[in-house]
Amino acid sequence: MQHLTAPELAALLESPLGNPPILLDVREPWEYQTCQINGSVSMPMNTIPAQLEQLDRNASIICICHHGARSMRVANFLESNGFGQVTNLTGGIHAWAQQVDPAMPTY
Repeated sequence: MQHLTAPELAALLESPLGNPPILLDVREPWEYQTCQINGSVSMPMNTIPAQLEQLDRNASIICICHHGARSMRVANFLESNGFGQVTNLTGGIHAWAQQVDPAMPTY
């Protein structure tokens, strides 16, 4: 699994991409409603096993949660199930709000 900081993710999203990564937000629905990175997909952590086939195993997937712990667990799970391009957002959405988008609500 790879790790990416919030500023690195911001730079990646601003660069011209052939195939943009899937921003997989694994937080609970109320957390996602509070704040999210534009273009992210909400798939709460506890629903991942049942929705695994909805994800492209060949896509670049960046896992996001509040501080980076849940997303790291999901990233490990995805890798153990054959996903080859999985990255964890270090510090999660909280780091994004602090380092990239200070106007984003925090909790």
